[in-house]
Amino acid sequence: MNLLAFDTSTDTLSIAVQHGDLVREHTGPGGAQASATLIPAINRLLAEAGLSFATLDAIVFGRGPGSFTGLRTACAVAQGLAFGARGGAGVPVLPVDTLLAVAEEARLQHGSTQVVAVLDARMDEVYSARCAWQPAEGRWQADADFGLGAPETVEVPDGWSVAGNAQAPYGERLAPLAAHVRALPTATALLRLAPALLAAGGAVPASDALPRYIRDKVAKTTAERDALRAAQATTPNPP
Repeated sequence: MNLLAFDTSTDTLSIAVQHGDLVREHTGPGGAQASATLIPAINRLLAEAGLSFATLDAIVFGRGPGSFTGLRTACAVAQGLAFGARGGAGVPVLPVDTLLAVAEEARLQHGSTQVVAVLDARMDEVYSARCAWQPAEGRWQADADFGLGAPETVEVPDGWSVAGNAQAPYGERLAPLAAHVRALPTATALLRLAPALLAAGGAVPASDALPRYIRDKVAKTTAERDALRAAQATTPNPP
């Protein structure tokens, strides 16, 4: 298959292009820089792989959870490129959960098959999901509802690994008794996940390619969060 994949959900920008068995990838600074560098890097990778937007079968992107700005960037670029591909005829879009991509990267890099995938959500919180590799089916089975909470609230079953980027900022606050591996939602992980997800009918029209947000209010101010915590701390327990 001919696929373009990218993820901008973290501080690392990851892009990959697949042309049959050939895969080319690019990694660079994410965050605020991603919006300026994403499309030029995509154009360069497509050219190097001998592809164009007219020859793509689908566009794959990390839909979240993750950085609010990063997810909006990925979604907007995926939609725009998909609408314009094939001379305006368009191509399907495959949104992929970033925590699933973390688990897949941990499997490839570290051999992990039972993973609690975590990503730093800032605001003193982490996103998390339990992901178990199903070898007979060649796919991951993950929690339907992703968690969001303080690092101390992440529960890790015996024998499972924690994978992601949250150990560095939170240290012993995050599952201190569990094995930890670093893994990011890379574009190559998205490419490896794509065949099973496409076969399961995961592709959508460009208009339906939406971010996956976990927070009910992404833009809470620091003052609002402090006020909420203070209210929760002073609220008496029910009798």
